[in-house]
Amino acid sequence: MFTGIIAGTGKLLAKRGAGGGLAFDLQAGFDLTDPEEGESIAVNGVCLTAYNIDGRKFTVDVSPESLSRTTLGELGVGGTVNMERALRLADRLGGHIVSGHVDCVATVSDRQPTGDFTIFSFSFPKEFGRYVIEKGSITINGISLTVNSCTDSSFEVSIIPHTLKITGLGELKRGGKVNIEVDIIGKYVEKMLQPGDTKDGQKTSNSGINPAFLAENGFL
Repeated sequence: MFTGIIAGTGKLLAKRGAGGGLAFDLQAGFDLTDPEEGESIAVNGVCLTAYNIDGRKFTVDVSPESLSRTTLGELGVGGTVNMERALRLADRLGGHIVSGHVDCVATVSDRQPTGDFTIFSFSFPKEFGRYVIEKGSITINGISLTVNSCTDSSFEVSIIPHTLKITGLGELKRGGKVNIEVDIIGKYVEKMLQPGDTKDGQKTSNSGINPAFLAENGFL
């Protein structure tokens, strides 16, 4: 589990085929204090298992599933990636709850400077639009960001100078691809509200929540 607060960037040192997927040799741009073999590290928002840790260098395996859902397969040797180590229970939750399980890939449709800030616009698959809300949270290449505005197939975020400086967002250009993870809470709520068995002539949700329950408890 992660927060979307990037620890820093890293470099892809080497990539090679491995068991139908890929193996990456990576180097973090920051110290990996108290490293543990097999710990989770988010690389451009993708939760991966680190092994052969040697100082700031480590190796990860990227499965065919991850390659099919993310931009990791397009990374070239020498490319910059955002990195975050897994959340500890004693850490501040500065961003939002991020699983590191990417939902889809989005495309940069526009990038415009506005004073010291940079406004990015993205287009993404319409089936994920229901999970993106104005002023809600979204993860872009592992970075927790707030949605300025959105439609069913696009959204806009405002990037502060600090985020642009310490992450790989500064290298993004129009037409570039990014990994997107929508807010996991929205997916759980949707699942809970899906119709279940019929009770007293009306469909109930899997969680027992229905319009009558919401009205009875003051939500409607």
